[in-house]
Amino acid sequence: MSDKTRILLVEDDANLGYILKEYLDVYDFDVDWVKDGEAGLDQFKRLKYDLCILDVMMPKMDGFTLAGKIKSFAPEVPLIFLTAKALKIDKLKGFKLGADDYIVKPVDEEELIARINAIIKRSGQLQEEHQPSLFQIGNYEFDYANQSLARNGKKQLITTKEAEILRLLCINKGKLLDRQTTLRELWGESDYFNRRSMDVFISKLRKYLSDDPAVKITNVHGKGFVLEAP
Repeated sequence: MSDKTRILLVEDDANLGYILKEYLDVYDFDVDWVKDGEAGLDQFKRLKYDLCILDVMMPKMDGFTLAGKIKSFAPEVPLIFLTAKALKIDKLKGFKLGADDYIVKPVDEEELIARINAIIKRSGQLQEEHQPSLFQIGNYEFDYANQSLARNGKKQLITTKEAEILRLLCINKGKLLDRQTTLRELWGESDYFNRRSMDVFISKLRKYLSDDPAVKITNVHGKGFVLEAP
């Protein structure tokens, strides 16, 4: 069984798809390339992937719809959107769907490789044994390694990025989690879209923890967030 990183590439542009697959193959990734959203979903259901790269504008099923379906099956799988659409509203929509990155065409292949490697590195850190794995958050049990929140026998799977942020909040429980430091650690840089992306993930975490009124994630304006939990 191969130990290569397996990537699903869903891109309807034949020239770009071919070039990206060849380029990723050179960097020793195991890449499956399909040309529309429905084929992408079928392929995802057949095999286990470490990362998905999705074009947004595609026939049969657009990339946003495909991302939502993928996240419903496997919320832990990282996603990169690849698109010609540079509008702010589209980027924010992508981040709300759980995207780990958003790359606007034309694609710089070296930048794509760097971003893929950064995401894989962050995802791989979930498996490092020296990191704390289980946390108690009020009535919730947070299993970082398995990316799940459990309460009263009910389990909620969360995404890689959500797990990374929640782990940092747990480690610093009752203390300020600095926004800029977290953005640099988890996103690589602090720009407008990454800040908005972090806000989206924080909102999702608040929703997941909302059944215990004693648990709060407080926003300290301009500085960061504090997890308050008994």
